[in-house]
Amino acid sequence: MSTDKKDHIINTAIELFAENGFEGTSIRDLAAKADVNIAMVNYYFGSKDKLFEAMVVHKASYMREKLEEIASDKTKSEIEKMDAVIEAYVNRILTQHQYHRIIHQELMLKQREDVHNNIISLFSKNTLIVKQIIEQGMRKKAFKKVDPELTFASILGTINQVMLSKGMCNLLMNKDKNFNPYTDDTFKKRIITHLKQITHSLLLQH
Repeated sequence: MSTDKKDHIINTAIELFAENGFEGTSIRDLAAKADVNIAMVNYYFGSKDKLFEAMVVHKASYMREKLEEIASDKTKSEIEKMDAVIEAYVNRILTQHQYHRIIHQELMLKQREDVHNNIISLFSKNTLIVKQIIEQGMRKKAFKKVDPELTFASILGTINQVMLSKGMCNLLMNKDKNFNPYTDDTFKKRIITHLKQITHSLLLQH
């Protein structure tokens, strides 16, 4: 099966899981929506749980590669790297809001132990990269002494809070019900600017 076809099945699964939930989506539904036969889905993924795991690995690997690229960029200072991390996460989560919602549901419900642990393992690798950037900044005395893990959690927590739902986001941002935060560039820049201001204030020596 081509990578394009595999990506197509995964992206179709994200759409259906976001719309109907994991339990409310069958392999038959997925095959019909993706316009492939059930045997093909079962052959390449084995089960719905394995498809979910493949989806998580597929999406997490993109962010890990992006973070590794940022961390290894010798032309950037540590604060410039943190700015790039913020931009990467905001852009990714806003454009992949359906997937982001599915992951949050899975982490909260913890219905599938193996899948839950796999998500945590993948996220911990990404967290470690950001932690190392912050620790490097502290070693160089460019950053204040802070808690690296909670600093990163503060960044993600802000993004997660405004992205919990369109309705919640519009309430927090004082927008009307027709506003779409996921496609609005001004709103995206607002989040990025705010997070950079907080991060600079928290990290930089004055």
